[in-house]
Amino acid sequence: MPLIVPEQQDDALLADIAARRDGDHLDIWWLGQSGFLLQWQERHLLFDPYLSDSLTVKYAATDKPHVRMTEICVAPGRLDFVDLATSTHNHTDHLDAATLLPLMAVNPALQLLVPEANRAFAAERLDCDPDWLAGMEDGKVHDYAGFAVEGVPAAHEALETDAAGRHKFMGYVARCGEWTVYHSGDTMLYEGMEVRLAGMGVDIALLPINGRAAARRVAGNLWGDEAARLARAIGARAVIPCHYEMFEFNTASPQAFVDECRKIGQGHRVLRCGGRWSSEELG
Repeated sequence: MPLIVPEQQDDALLADIAARRDGDHLDIWWLGQSGFLLQWQERHLLFDPYLSDSLTVKYAATDKPHVRMTEICVAPGRLDFVDLATSTHNHTDHLDAATLLPLMAVNPALQLLVPEANRAFAAERLDCDPDWLAGMEDGKVHDYAGFAVEGVPAAHEALETDAAGRHKFMGYVARCGEWTVYHSGDTMLYEGMEVRLAGMGVDIALLPINGRAAARRVAGNLWGDEAARLARAIGARAVIPCHYEMFEFNTASPQAFVDECRKIGQGHRVLRCGGRWSSEELG
């Protein structure tokens, strides 16, 4: 099956990013899977980038092949303007050395946020000094390059903590200027989630919609209709779906998400990989 071609790719994507650097708007590009690039007043936050074929190569000769569905929209080494990047948890599509090492090489001042519970694991994978990483915990705020990022728990099937009670799976709430963006990481619903997030003034929610099925043999996420209702419950002005159209065995159509958003009156936007959302859409 032919790969899905990104809406914008390589030079075209980079040209669009450069053309949008002026002004007070917030721009968000979906880079595939759970990867999003935020641009605010010429500063850049990169959520959970996966811009390699490392998982396809790793699982090629196994009974769980990760067959890629969408072409890579840009090589990570070309993103030489990133100030802050995140990893919400240790799974390779959220902590990919083949993506992060080239990114680190071209961004000497880059800071990388990881759950504190995963600091040692991340340092080993990236072959870096553990002290270089910025460890995040529930409620901790990291302020850098115009972004104030707060850690919130995520439940990739269930809430999971280390021996010190620190969450291994996290989401991040990023504030920049007047805007608040919630990137959930990989998550399902959990008790207290909606109440916690409803008090954070979320404008834009970035939520997975690939759902869960025992036959996949991987941890599950929100289904599309659940993502729509979560966005509505927390008061998000807009929600953008993610974590689909990357691997054939672990994807879902965004149609159920769209149908539920329309049914409940939730603002939403479905992007193609490499596509852009702008705060200008909110008026």
